[in-house]
Amino acid sequence: MTIKKLLGTLYVQVVIAIVLGILIGHFWPGTGIELKPLGDAFIKLIKMIIGPIIFCTVVSGIASMQDVKRVGRVGGKALLYFELVSTVALFIGLLAAHLLRPGAGFDVDVRSLDASAVSGYVSQASHGEGLVGFLMHTIPATFFDAFAKGEILPILMVSVLFGVALVLLGERARPLTELINQASEVFFRIVGMISRVAPLGALGAIAFTVGKYGLGSLVPLLKLIGTFYFTAFVFVACVLGSIARQAGFSIFRLLGYIKAELLIVLGTSSSESALPQLMRKLEDVGCSKGVVGIVVPTGYTFNLDGTNIYMTLAVLFLAQACNIPLTLEQQLTLLVVTMLTSKGAGAVVGAGFVALAASLATVPTVPVEAMVLILGVDRFMAECRSLTNIIGNAVAGVVVAAWEGELDRSRMGPIALKRRSRLAAGAAQGDCE
Repeated sequence: MTIKKLLGTLYVQVVIAIVLGILIGHFWPGTGIELKPLGDAFIKLIKMIIGPIIFCTVVSGIASMQDVKRVGRVGGKALLYFELVSTVALFIGLLAAHLLRPGAGFDVDVRSLDASAVSGYVSQASHGEGLVGFLMHTIPATFFDAFAKGEILPILMVSVLFGVALVLLGERARPLTELINQASEVFFRIVGMISRVAPLGALGAIAFTVGKYGLGSLVPLLKLIGTFYFTAFVFVACVLGSIARQAGFSIFRLLGYIKAELLIVLGTSSSESALPQLMRKLEDVGCSKGVVGIVVPTGYTFNLDGTNIYMTLAVLFLAQACNIPLTLEQQLTLLVVTMLTSKGAGAVVGAGFVALAASLATVPTVPVEAMVLILGVDRFMAECRSLTNIIGNAVAGVVVAAWEGELDRSRMGPIALKRRSRLAAGAAQGDCE
């Protein structure tokens, strides 16, 4: 590949932009902070198109299934998978905190902490309405209100109802289904146009982060950051890697296949910024449109593996830093609470931090004021949370498609194992039958 052609690829451009952003933020912090609108504008462009993309993909996917029972079966399998893997992520975060003890040796006096810096996050957490409020939030005020606010769950609910209605109408709805399929192509073409400015978005976001917080802000809490990144890597390589192998594909080949999307997420710290591209790529490797349309958007709320690891790890870090012992009962309560609070985190600004505040409020042994210890470096951990979340959703899309028999293995070349396991071979045989 020539240098000119290499520089023309999106992922190389994003890598260069990230490096430039780090250099600008470090050597010219004022300029780095002023570049923040570039990152914000790119994320707004992506969010602008996410609603129509989800609607068209989910509706056309459900319509292609032509069976309401299949829709319910895919959704049920996806939720079961999400809960099992999310629980494992929570336990791994807890285990890593016990084994590596990133907070040991800080010896922080809680009385000396200034909680004013985190008061905004605490306020958002305290205004949560619990599980009932979360469920009610999935129902938009009107059909178009879901799209106006751009929140994924209400859009997903409207899309599922619309898709099911098309299936029930049968042949009479075919013209409308074809129109939605054509609209989907238009929206994906718009995504392709927006993706060309991804390097500028990544440059602005990274330059702002480094310029505002500085690389030096990492040093005091480097052990926590290192523990989190290491734990997330172990989770992806071992847990998701094992799941992928059983389904007949390689986690590392999958990472290579979606490298451009991962770099965009790394630059913007938002997994939503790569959602449309991820959905299209999963379809390209053989996942049916119906499964991708249901699993991936739902996973952005219910399958937050990176956020789950962060939550349990952060709470135990704060407890260790403040020399506060937690009983086994308190830790198990924490697991249950974080499983619930993380589900509603996707619709609020500073989602991970707000969910953490809500969790600490339920396990009051660790004071919410202790969150100020990690406020400065939370932005650096957001990248890892988002990366782990999008990888988890990519794996979920392929796994649920294979589980449902909706995976065309003849198109899995870019991510397939070079030598399939016996189980994968059996699954392939089952798909052909």
